[in-house]
Amino acid sequence: MALGHPVWRGLAHLLCALPLGWLAVRFGLDGLGANPIEAAVRFLGDWGLRMLLIALAVTPLRVWAKLPVLAKYRRMVGLWAFAYALLHLAAYVVLDQFFDWDNILREIVKHKFITAGMAAFLLLLPLAITSTQGMIRRLGGLRWRRLHRAVFLAAPLAVLHYGWMVKADIRQPLLYGAILALLLAARLIKAKVAVARADS
Repeated sequence: MALGHPVWRGLAHLLCALPLGWLAVRFGLDGLGANPIEAAVRFLGDWGLRMLLIALAVTPLRVWAKLPVLAKYRRMVGLWAFAYALLHLAAYVVLDQFFDWDNILREIVKHKFITAGMAAFLLLLPLAITSTQGMIRRLGGLRWRRLHRAVFLAAPLAVLHYGWMVKADIRQPLLYGAILALLLAARLIKAKVAVARADS
């Protein structure tokens, strides 16, 4: 069964949704600790960043494994990344801040990790909105690709958001930063090789 088969795509969707199921189980079993709201907000943010890194890994993996069919999964995983980021933001606004917009605006200005996180979300928002085939046709392939390069700014901002939020143990943010650096380096090398071939 080919990797592009609907069964594989359905399985991929299921895998992307599993963290939400795990969060629901932990909530139902009262397993989110002394501060369940903060735990839920962080859990959703962690998975938003992980999904974003997975989405960025699709293209290097596709080239390395010579599996062009993997390109079909890049947009899907990117949308899941946005979904987790949206739930992360919604949990913060609704559960943590109770729609206190004045305080939310103060927090965005006061705390640089929130500033970085909000900037990353605002960069991802138009990418999610323009992810449909209809929007690709309206924008045109070239403009669409240029717009979606914003992910290369959103991802470092998301890593900074996480790193600045963590006060003590920064090993995980550093790991995510290293993974992101490798993924960006792989794309840069690929671009340089393409230019060299074009010039030869």
